[in-house]
Amino acid sequence: MKIKSKSKKVNKAWLNDHLNDPYVKLAQQEGYRARAAYKLKEIDETLGLIQPGHRVVDLGSAPGAWSQYVRRKLSPGGAAVGQLDGTIVALDILPMEPVEGVRFLQGDFREDAVLAQLTEALQGQPVDVVVSDMAPNLSGIESSDAARISHLVELAVEFAQRHLKPEGALVVKVFHGSGYSQLVKLFKESFRVVKPVKPKASRGKSAETFLVGIGLKGGPPSAA
Repeated sequence: MKIKSKSKKVNKAWLNDHLNDPYVKLAQQEGYRARAAYKLKEIDETLGLIQPGHRVVDLGSAPGAWSQYVRRKLSPGGAAVGQLDGTIVALDILPMEPVEGVRFLQGDFREDAVLAQLTEALQGQPVDVVVSDMAPNLSGIESSDAARISHLVELAVEFAQRHLKPEGALVVKVFHGSGYSQLVKLFKESFRVVKPVKPKASRGKSAETFLVGIGLKGGPPSAA
């Protein structure tokens, strides 16, 4: 019974923090599906990644807050609907409510067939920016979770190497802890400029941070 009581207290504390979170309130006011939109907004405004006319891929897109932000950024008036100057393709294993102007593909990014669908959706056109808020379901076993996180980041880097323009950018979510330094090393081997960013909208207690790589080193890897 004590464990149950403690769990209820933790849930109540989380709910209280969530409801009083300024980014949650701002997301509700501005029509974003999640506070995560402000993480990408801060990264983008700091580094100037997403510009009108760009082709953007959103990996791990559900519930769609990042796609919503990109859609507004590519709109001449910053609107959530109407004219769109650019292309957005989103992908997630979970379903996602439609975002106007965004092509959504549902599937597992780790499967070759799904990657082939994504490649087809791009119609052979190179991408300006790839953003990834992907994260695996965490088990609490550090070594296992680190391996899952690393695998998703490695797939995102490989996708970027195959599809990004030479001057393009990749944004991925990572976590401080086991495996983090290896992922920074992977980024430094893959991109000319590498910047770790901890947006203000990332909760202080969270181990999450974001790695941004700009400008590919060398050409795309040869097909196996």
